[in-house]
Amino acid sequence: MIRPTQKKRLGLAIIGAGRVGLFRGGVAARHPMVDWIGIAEIKPERGKQVGEVIAADYVTADYKELLARPEVNAVIVATDEHLHVGPIMAAVERGLPLLIEKPLATDLNESVRVMNAIQKSGVDAVVGYTQRFRRRWLAAKEKVANGSLGDVTMVTSRAFMNRLVAIDNYRRTDKPETISPMVISGTHALDIVMWMMEAKRPVEVYARSVDKVLGPEWKGIDATAGLITFEDGSLYHLNISWALPVSWPGAVYSLEVGINGTEGVLTIDDTHRDIVLAVSKPTSEGYAPDKQRLVDFLGSYPPGDMALGELRGPMREETVSWLDRVSLGVPTQAATAAEAHDRLMLTKALDLSAKLKRPIHLPLDAADVARAA
Repeated sequence: MIRPTQKKRLGLAIIGAGRVGLFRGGVAARHPMVDWIGIAEIKPERGKQVGEVIAADYVTADYKELLARPEVNAVIVATDEHLHVGPIMAAVERGLPLLIEKPLATDLNESVRVMNAIQKSGVDAVVGYTQRFRRRWLAAKEKVANGSLGDVTMVTSRAFMNRLVAIDNYRRTDKPETISPMVISGTHALDIVMWMMEAKRPVEVYARSVDKVLGPEWKGIDATAGLITFEDGSLYHLNISWALPVSWPGAVYSLEVGINGTEGVLTIDDTHRDIVLAVSKPTSEGYAPDKQRLVDFLGSYPPGDMALGELRGPMREETVSWLDRVSLGVPTQAATAAEAHDRLMLTKALDLSAKLKRPIHLPLDAADVARAA
């Protein structure tokens, strides 16, 4: 057992009061070391609503105003993906520990700037790759780490999503070229696999994409398939489609992973086909419920499930783990800023390879992306 190394009472700033801000705020409101919670939300009515639900002590539309409060000594950044940089940099300037929703930024240059600022300041920052807190991935990580499979030589992953998540993302942006299934959603499967293979260095990616469903109306990408080659010759084959019909039963994410090693193999079914709900009237599963959906794979909503008035599952575990880390000094398996930047770099490289229809050597930098624009 790892004993706490400190005891620090927390004044928590939550920047962004959307779904994730509400989920994490509800968990934080029940944590014994959290004494004060403030919310910054650019939509006043939403901020007020979430503030009432979690009994926040302070609500504002200005994150700078919130971060200036003397009570604040820890920060959760839960804004839309393209709005992360400002709040992160402001918190880093104050030296406040951070839990940041992925990604650090949607632009590679900005991601480098944020990562460098975090590392230079010494701020304790982690990034919300929530799937690391599912028990099945923890069990898989342990088997890979303890050598049960020998040397990992090849990994495959397949992620399926109905198109509601994609359409929701495209509706919220005026720059569809910055959004792709790899950058927004494929990064979760990518992080899990790269976490399993953390001792290996990727040197090349090769990918192809299709856009027959989301392209005509949204100028978006349906699906991407790719191959990552590592320095030692190991391979990672991955694909993601977020253009499946709205009626696809996975409320959000259905994932299958196979890990091959010199001494064994491990397969993980994270498709959630073990709990199937079929109803006569639409329910509210997933990010963007739709009246066409009458069948659901329960448990495929990445944050977890609401049950008996509370969030249960990986996002709860992740939030508690981070709060314990900041208040008690205990370790967590959450992703670092450097790992988060690496995942963005890899997804950008896969998208670039698909666009140029050629292999891309790693590491990718922002100049490579700019030259190909």
